Amino acid sequence: MDNNIKVVMMGLGYIGLPTAALIASKGIDVLGVDVQQHVVDTINSGKIHIVEPALDGLVKHDVERGFLKAATLPNKADVFLVAVPTPFKDDHQPDLKHVNSATKMVLPHLEAGNLFIIESTSPVGTTEKMAELIFAERPELKDTIHIAYCPERVLPGNVIYELKNNDRAIGGIDEGSTKKAAEFYRLFVSGELHQTNARTAEMTKLVENASRDVQIAFANELSVICDEAGIDVWELIKLANKHPRVNILQPGTGVGGHCIAVDPWFIVAEYQDKAKLIRTAREINNYKTEWVIEKIKSTALAFELNESRKPKIALMGLSFKANIDDLRESPAIYVATSLRGQGFDLLFVEPNLKENSGFLLTNYEIALKNSDIIVYLVAHREFKNIITQKIQIDFCGIKSSR
Repeated sequence: MDNNIKVVMMGLGYIGLPTAALIASKGIDVLGVDVQQHVVDTINSGKIHIVEPALDGLVKHDVERGFLKAATLPNKADVFLVAVPTPFKDDHQPDLKHVNSATKMVLPHLEAGNLFIIESTSPVGTTEKMAELIFAERPELKDTIHIAYCPERVLPGNVIYELKNNDRAIGGIDEGSTKKAAEFYRLFVSGELHQTNARTAEMTKLVENASRDVQIAFANELSVICDEAGIDVWELIKLANKHPRVNILQPGTGVGGHCIAVDPWFIVAEYQDKAKLIRTAREINNYKTEWVIEKIKSTALAFELNESRKPKIALMGLSFKANIDDLRESPAIYVATSLRGQGFDLLFVEPNLKENSGFLLTNYEIALKNSDIIVYLVAHREFKNIITQKIQIDFCGIKSSR
């Protein structure tokens, strides 16, 4: 496979847009498809709608060279990629509505010889289900197109580098599809391409994030124990990690993002009687967020009893991790929403967003000046040099990093 192909990317979010931009940077024609018109217009003007280092310049360059365009509908291509969200419904059941919709949108444009790849994090068996959907609607395509699954494994804030350099697991519905997909990814990925089958590739993605969730759950549970024991958990972890075979992660407000906070539930939903540790880790990390809320409330009550007035509380950070603008499944958002609903006097600080429809944002310096209690929910770089004598509650280790 060479660069003289056309690619359609379904979904221009935190994964779809960087991937489309990386592919286009190799001189490949890419049409990015998104259902939101403002996203399409933003990209076609050479700008981006998300915060991701190095992405703005790459998109601008791709658009100016004519290799990246955006639209609300797909057209004919050689390769179709699906990178849309896979949320869950009630009781943490995976919801494939976006993957289904994206697949149906490209159905009229599929032709013999095409390559159809799902990148969206999905339950085991999703690629086979989409193949069944395609062949049910277009039976003439049976045995003439290639269908595969290839999940991303990137860190927000470093997406472009990791998309290019990280290894990938690639699994097709048959051996030919696997090889065809590997040929395509070799055009823009320098990491090793590990070929397998679709079900194994799907489970690989889920297991990677479930493993991280379990490790974070240990750190979060440890932080709750240390709080009751009067021990500085940050110092404790630093000392424990001096052991050559110990690597405890950092605790936080909970676990957020569209991967670690969501993907383990896909395993639990399918294997409820078997995924005991995975379920427990999810419950621990969700409990940590509730514990954070209670800790803030008790601190506020103590202030009110001492000062005879309700405190103004600055909530520092709303994104799901440091130095990004991504609010998906953010535990900090849950904390902010819960406390606001209970009538607390709050200031919301998120330096990576200019505005947000759900919260009236305040500059962090103004928030520091006008608040009584400073609550660090996310370890943004802007917070690391803050010096104040006001009450501070640190749930993300920001004070220990100073």
